[in-house]
Amino acid sequence: MKENRKESGANPRAEKQKKGSKYTDVSGAEIIQDENFHVMSPGRMVAKRFFRSKLSVVGLAMIIFVFVFSFVGPIIVNATWGYGETQVFKIERISSMVTTASFEAADGKTYNYYDESQSHIYFKAPLSWDHWLGTDTSGFDIFVRLMYGGRISLTISFLVIFLETVLGVFFGGIAGYFGKWVDQLIMRIVDIFFCLPGLPILLILSATIASIEAIPAEHRIYYLMGCLTLIGWSGTARLVRGQILMLREQEYMMAAETTGIPARKKIFKHLIPNVMPQLIVTMTLGLGGVILYESTLSYLGLGVPFPRAAWGSMIALADPSKGQEILANYPNMWVPAGVLIIITVLGFSFIGDGLRDAFDPRMKR
Repeated sequence: MKENRKESGANPRAEKQKKGSKYTDVSGAEIIQDENFHVMSPGRMVAKRFFRSKLSVVGLAMIIFVFVFSFVGPIIVNATWGYGETQVFKIERISSMVTTASFEAADGKTYNYYDESQSHIYFKAPLSWDHWLGTDTSGFDIFVRLMYGGRISLTISFLVIFLETVLGVFFGGIAGYFGKWVDQLIMRIVDIFFCLPGLPILLILSATIASIEAIPAEHRIYYLMGCLTLIGWSGTARLVRGQILMLREQEYMMAAETTGIPARKKIFKHLIPNVMPQLIVTMTLGLGGVILYESTLSYLGLGVPFPRAAWGSMIALADPSKGQEILANYPNMWVPAGVLIIITVLGFSFIGDGLRDAFDPRMKR
């Protein structure tokens, strides 16, 4: 008897935790609910799914590195070394050049020509403790220019994506909610912009803006942002319109109809917040594309004007049409900028893929 009592009353808390609370559902079936069950908020669930993916964590680490390098790096360099974006460094050194040639003389014999000359050069300095990546053809510190170029590229990409999202949400929300002739009119405009070839149109618009003397060179970057926005907002409008067409038939929207609230509140207070997960994924994936567009235009001389730093213009130093010297002998001038572009675009792609999987409630890992 004592043993039975001991067994029955030995660990009542463990017995209670094991059994949990019982209740009966509609069908009459008995369901046991564990008392240790914790309700997790949607934000924590998304974060848990996101950080469970190794590629998402790697992408986040890449973007954090690029942000610290581009925005914190110039502050540290300016405070310690006193280097600026357009500061010219003249480092004198002697460069030896050997010229050889063979030619056939009038007597039929072949002669070899050899000449060795020395010259004083001040730019294109090699790697050193004072200049970690050397200097370029204009005497600018390459390491410092990489930081400022990243700042410009990231700023342009975030502003362009923000403007694209605002335009897409506004027009897509109106088209999806009102439908009928409003939807037809807006979507035909969206189709026109969606069918435009992005890169050729950007090249034409950028070249036109660059040829207008009334526009100062330092203001061309704002026109560039406007051109990038016009190219990309149509995709966001299509996404928002499709989601709202689906959401407006939900029960909570029918209940909102009975309250008599205005259409503006229905769209921007009830519908748009439910589209935010898809918008966040689209924005993140679009950041890499904007950086590639901006780098391409800067490479062609149609983007950020000289002497401002841009990753694309730094790669343009190795343009084969300007000679093979920098491409072959000075990889420190153009390879780091290309590596940073790859890291940034891959980082945003990894984060976008991770967010897409995290926001999908059907995703099982």
